[in-house]
Amino acid sequence: MKQTVREFFKQFPDDQSCLDHLFKVQFGDDHVCPSCERPGRWYPLTNRRAYSCQWCGRHEFPCVGTPFERSRTPLQLWFFAIYMFTTTRNGVSAKELERQLGVTYKCAWRMAHEIRKHMAKIDGDDPLSGHVEMDEAYIGGRKRGGKKHGLTGRGAGKSIVFGMVQRDGDVILRAVPTAGRKSLLPAVATHVVAGSKVSTDEWPPYQSLAAMGYDHDTVDHRSKEWVSGDTHTNTIESIWAALKRGIRGTHIHVSRRHLPKYLGEFEYRYNARKRPDSMFAELVSTYPSLSEE
Repeated sequence: MKQTVREFFKQFPDDQSCLDHLFKVQFGDDHVCPSCERPGRWYPLTNRRAYSCQWCGRHEFPCVGTPFERSRTPLQLWFFAIYMFTTTRNGVSAKELERQLGVTYKCAWRMAHEIRKHMAKIDGDDPLSGHVEMDEAYIGGRKRGGKKHGLTGRGAGKSIVFGMVQRDGDVILRAVPTAGRKSLLPAVATHVVAGSKVSTDEWPPYQSLAAMGYDHDTVDHRSKEWVSGDTHTNTIESIWAALKRGIRGTHIHVSRRHLPKYLGEFEYRYNARKRPDSMFAELVSTYPSLSEE
């Protein structure tokens, strides 16, 4: 069961409780001081997000390596923003954060993007295998046949997203400059294990997949063929529908520049779909940048 608002504020009633949580996550209950090499109590400092060793006075900073490291925004607001992200189906807009947190739009916008980047880091990009569906989608811009930025037809003014999803598994989404071989095939080679079964539509760049070592089958959408045995792209098509619905309903518009961050958020949500109740705890307790150091 997802944590309620009342339960959230009971667990994190103030900034200090949030900082205590970060210290415990990073250093544990029996942290040995790196300077004096003695275990002991660590005391929170009054005016800094830091703790001091009881023996030598060394300072430890729990926010280092987290999205909150260079922020003056209260930690409780950060934690509540993450809570909002994990208790809504399609995420939260910066305008909604501005209203709910009582911060400026600039602050809310930055917080939202830092949370999205944090989600993407936690999600990672484990290679896909087994049976993988692939497809490309066109996000934003004008409707088909419109004219924008000198383009007409299918991709008029739109951002192109390439998607790969493992049946009953994870999805990987990438913003790509074109829907041609030079953009799609390197992504496949990077993220899909060679020898995997791959299902696509009849888009020409996919014709090279068999030569790359994949067991490739297609469905011909132009001939109104949607399923052939276990070959179809229904899973990735449903992902496109959810992605577009989320963008239209929550964000209205997403720029090309920041689209990868929104894709990272959507990936994390989809890949965590079987454990939604653990998303908040994971986001406030996991910091990949720390393990990389």
